[in-house]
Amino acid sequence: MSKVSSQAVCIVTGGSLGIGAAICQRFSQQGWQVINIDLRAPEQTDNNIKWQSCDIADSLQTSEVFASILQQYGRVDVLISNAGVHYSGTIEQTSEADFDNVFAINVKGAITATKAVLPMMKTQRKGVILYMASDQALIAKHNSFAYNMSKAALASLAKTTALDYASYQIRANAICPGTIETPLYHQAIDKYVSKSGADKRQVHAEEAAMQPLGRLGQADEIAAYTYFLASDEASFITGSLQVIDGGYTTQ
Repeated sequence: MSKVSSQAVCIVTGGSLGIGAAICQRFSQQGWQVINIDLRAPEQTDNNIKWQSCDIADSLQTSEVFASILQQYGRVDVLISNAGVHYSGTIEQTSEADFDNVFAINVKGAITATKAVLPMMKTQRKGVILYMASDQALIAKHNSFAYNMSKAALASLAKTTALDYASYQIRANAICPGTIETPLYHQAIDKYVSKSGADKRQVHAEEAAMQPLGRLGQADEIAAYTYFLASDEASFITGSLQVIDGGYTTQ
């Protein structure tokens, strides 16, 4: 193994866009060494953020990429399993292939990443694993059969991992954002508008009005909360579902 890095190391899956990119920036600004694992290249460059191309749905490729990272840095302090894909459809509208794709990325990718970091975290007797779930880990939404189920699975993964590895001082939690204004959010709105002919500004306003606080969440807000949960200030928080949704799920 190479010399252990003097910098704390955070690995983020799906860190090139939206919430993932904001998380990478937040940890970088705090002096961490960040490794972004994503098929997509990031739009911004940062000396503290290293991008590694990887298809998280490919278990073998993912395992090899993680092994290389751990060999290079000799430590891993935090894993943020953020990579995910959305799919809209009822159970009847969701093909087996579509279902498999959602679970390969959202769930199997998280499992592979977790298995990759656990041995080193166990040796260190310390580590934090954070899964980017969704408010849909707690509630159901229309036309979201596969996505909803995948986010509930991540909530379960956080709970079981927290219990199984608490004796190693490894913490695991699921973050459950509500509707967050990201590039993917706007892509989804654009897709809906193109199909329905609705006015985008009106749709956006209606989405904001559905939130008790009257606005959408921002990626930087999720990043700030993620950083807190990874820090020693949150050292007694594990096995939990951390909701950050502007009050939506309280309705």
